[in-house]
Amino acid sequence: MTKQIVVLISGSGSNLQALIDAQQQDCLGGHISLVVSNKKNAYGLTRAANADIPTAVRTLKEYRDAGKSREDFDRDLAEFIASDYAPDLIVLAGWMHILSPAFIDRFRGRIINLHPALPGELDGAHAIDRAYDEFKAGSRSRTGVMVHYVIPEVDKGAPILVEEIPCKEGDSLEDLENRIHAVEHHILPKAVKLVLSGNAKSAE
Repeated sequence: MTKQIVVLISGSGSNLQALIDAQQQDCLGGHISLVVSNKKNAYGLTRAANADIPTAVRTLKEYRDAGKSREDFDRDLAEFIASDYAPDLIVLAGWMHILSPAFIDRFRGRIINLHPALPGELDGAHAIDRAYDEFKAGSRSRTGVMVHYVIPEVDKGAPILVEEIPCKEGDSLEDLENRIHAVEHHILPKAVKLVLSGNAKSAE
């Protein structure tokens, strides 16, 4: 039975593209059955459509405008994904919305996230910018990328794969970003395959 994957995105979808490429090369260990974006104009939706992958858009703004809460949004999104797609794995690939327990508890141990930092460092948003600022200030010589299980505490879940990336003398922010993105594109499909094959460390 083919394992089913749902990918959540918010932007250009370059990491989604890495997953699509891996799937097309039979290197993903599963099938992407749905891509969800919380931004209507995310280019990742086009990438998914080009690969004949179903897409859905769910925005928090629609809930706010209707007087509903973030938890309502998360609960309804979880219900939609669970009832219509029953995924074996949910991958957050540039999903810029912090999920509450209303979502996470529905798929505990089956949600993974890509974060451009090493475990225990630079949790939360703008991790690459913050790493570069610390490098320029002389307080950082390396950063990294990790794929980890998602728990309610942001970027604190157990790591699945981690790769360290050096900050090099003369680096511009763009140089560091490009090096990080290149690692992201190979580490994420690898982590997905590891989890779906049952060979990754437990989420607990």
